[in-house]
Amino acid sequence: MATRTIAQGFDAFQSRITPSDYESGKAASHKAAITSRLKAYHDLRQLFYSGSAKNGTSISKHSDVDFFAWIPTSKLRNNSATSLREIKECLQVRFPHTSVYVDSPAVVLDFGSADWDKAEVIPADYVGKKNEKNVYDIPNGSGGWMRSSPSSHTSYVRNENTRLSKKLKPLIRFLKAWKYFCNVPISSFYLELRATKWMENESKIVYDIDLCTILKKLYSCSLASMQDPKGISGYVYACTTEAKKNEALSKLYTAKTRAEKAREAEKAGRTIVAFECWNKLFAGKFPSYYC
Repeated sequence: MATRTIAQGFDAFQSRITPSDYESGKAASHKAAITSRLKAYHDLRQLFYSGSAKNGTSISKHSDVDFFAWIPTSKLRNNSATSLREIKECLQVRFPHTSVYVDSPAVVLDFGSADWDKAEVIPADYVGKKNEKNVYDIPNGSGGWMRSSPSSHTSYVRNENTRLSKKLKPLIRFLKAWKYFCNVPISSFYLELRATKWMENESKIVYDIDLCTILKKLYSCSLASMQDPKGISGYVYACTTEAKKNEALSKLYTAKTRAEKAREAEKAGRTIVAFECWNKLFAGKFPSYYC
């Protein structure tokens, strides 16, 4: 019976967790209707992709789609929570049979097919440019506004991904797959920026080695907040509450321990054991040692 190497296992895993064209198209099908509604009632200037969908780091059947809704300042409120509520009410009328709710910084439309069939609409107030990239104010979760620049972060990840032979985005996908498969309450944005920042000084990526290293670093820094590498968003936090941070650290300890055991097994020539450890880390969704 044919077998795989660890490298081949991660390549197969990368293919497995990449969203299908159907999933991507499903998200796009909602964009026009959301755009039309917000143009009519909030003078929407532009609705554009952000987050994992924009960066190419989405996880099949798990990642929803983030949109930035560029709305004129005159159509927004000083209290961002009020703006979110008004946008939620506006979209609920357009989508009466859809679950629409506020989950700051976004209004979420749950179209019901699966976890990935959700759209998060983030109201964004254009404030200017930094390094030729658009900068916006978006809700900060407590009634105020905070700075964000999706194009700055997209360029940052894309440039590092190109430098690292296009292996950074798959590495980020593996981190997000662990997050989703193991229900880890940690920010995808945080994982993306942490991984990219830590890989800045590396000349190449070997998936099993670098994934293990990042998991260990995340645990050793206790998921500390980090400065936005692009100097836009200020501090970026791993979790929204201390309770979620404690839960994430507990699951992170288990993950980094399994990754260490996988690396030890591989170095000892016990590849099948390494596969078993990676499979446990990814909640039974990692490819088998046998093809």
